[in-house]
Amino acid sequence: MKDKKILYVEDDLSLIEGLKYTLEKNGFLVDNARTVMETYQFFRAGQYDLLLLDVTLPDGTGFDICKEVRKTSAVPIIFLTASDEEISIVKGLDMGGDDYITKPFKLGEVLSRINALLRRSGQQFHKSDTILESDGIRIDLSERICWKGETEIPLTLVEYKLLCLFLKNPGRILPRELILDRLWDGNGSYVDDNTLSVYIRRLRRKIEDDPNSPTKLLTEIGFGYKWAGE
Repeated sequence: MKDKKILYVEDDLSLIEGLKYTLEKNGFLVDNARTVMETYQFFRAGQYDLLLLDVTLPDGTGFDICKEVRKTSAVPIIFLTASDEEISIVKGLDMGGDDYITKPFKLGEVLSRINALLRRSGQQFHKSDTILESDGIRIDLSERICWKGETEIPLTLVEYKLLCLFLKNPGRILPRELILDRLWDGNGSYVDDNTLSVYIRRLRRKIEDDPNSPTKLLTEIGFGYKWAGE
């Protein structure tokens, strides 16, 4: 992960120094922004491989940043939150976040989660000439672009990987445990089960004509999910 560039958004000086030092010691290039406005300035001026966002900031929230960034970019985003309450986690993922870490955290855990997310990102951007297509949904794996009909659909990294998994296994019921392991490189057992429900709901909003009555991505109660298209 050498020379990967991270924008670390945090205003707590007691946390900034330790995490920034650990990341730089492990080969990352790190910029630190302490407010929402500073974050926008850094993001517009530079190219980043990952955003590490604290939720509570002096002039807004990490959710605000995520919502704005997702208008133009699918850069991986990890939230740092002082609360492990479900509503906070769900909101972050629903806004387009790829992962979350609750405070207090161990520096090694943050480093591990960053490396895992960047590995997934690198795998998904690997060139291939394959086109996946089913039920009006088409994915160009060489460009990491998805269309619904003739309309391009913006997907986050996890949404993209999730959709690829379903399109590669049409008609097959995929257990929740298998999906989580595929998305988190075999570490799905460490991810809150509700996280997957958030991603499924978010993906349905983008690919289904009526997300409340899905016809493509179906829930198999007690088992998992199935792509109904051919």
